[in-house]
Amino acid sequence: MLAFPNAKINIGLNIIERRTDGFHNIESMMVPIPLCDTLEIVRDKKGADGSCDLQVLGLTVEGSVTENLCFKAYEILNEKYSLPAVKIRLLKNIPMGAGLGGGSSDAAFTVKLLNELFDINLSNQEMEHFCAMLGSDCSFFIRNECALASGKGEIIEPVNLGLSGIHVVVIHPGLHINTAQAYAGIIADPSKKGTLTEALSAPNEQWKISIRNDFEEGAITRNPELGAIKDRLYEAGAFYACMTGSGSSFFGLFDHAPTLELSRLNQEVWVGKLK
Repeated sequence: MLAFPNAKINIGLNIIERRTDGFHNIESMMVPIPLCDTLEIVRDKKGADGSCDLQVLGLTVEGSVTENLCFKAYEILNEKYSLPAVKIRLLKNIPMGAGLGGGSSDAAFTVKLLNELFDINLSNQEMEHFCAMLGSDCSFFIRNECALASGKGEIIEPVNLGLSGIHVVVIHPGLHINTAQAYAGIIADPSKKGTLTEALSAPNEQWKISIRNDFEEGAITRNPELGAIKDRLYEAGAFYACMTGSGSSFFGLFDHAPTLELSRLNQEVWVGKLK
């Protein structure tokens, strides 16, 4: 079975409070974008039940295969449902450590494919439960639609922002930002709770005034070149530009096809359209 796990962007990201378990409660509008990896899962008729043969191709992924979220997704479902052996082939195209959610998407799509391949008959809610065990934003990719994420990122509330047909440009500068390090020095602000929903209800040309990603200022302070990327997106006509997730990728949203002088950019650039 074949699937194409897609990336996401965050329109705003407010860090609300630090939890007693060491994590943070956040609020962020997450939007799927059609920048995709390729994932194939087939039954391994020669393998022993409960075994997973995972190979990762394309972009280099740090760490051992057993640390990969696709492998962990198989292990979680296998522990509960005693699965047959599988072969998983993952072709990485979404940059890692870029705030685009590629690893989380791969894990969620692994859960969805295993559910279909072996007729486990899990509901979306049940799949989201398993995904929450794998990572804070994995659950988002089960329904894979524009949604307000809260809690650690695992509480998903679908929202229609009316962004269908909007053009999006993603620029990845090649920097890898560790999420734990990105949280260092962040001051949570409980007064921000609920403010993102209100800001998003305003006309989208006002978003650049009122919607922020709490990780962005620190990332730009440490890496001033990131600020130049955001400036270029606005110069190209974006009505909103922001860092996504904990970085380091930036995106711009455009009403019309953007005219971006790609030759001026030494970074990886992806251009697409929201569904």
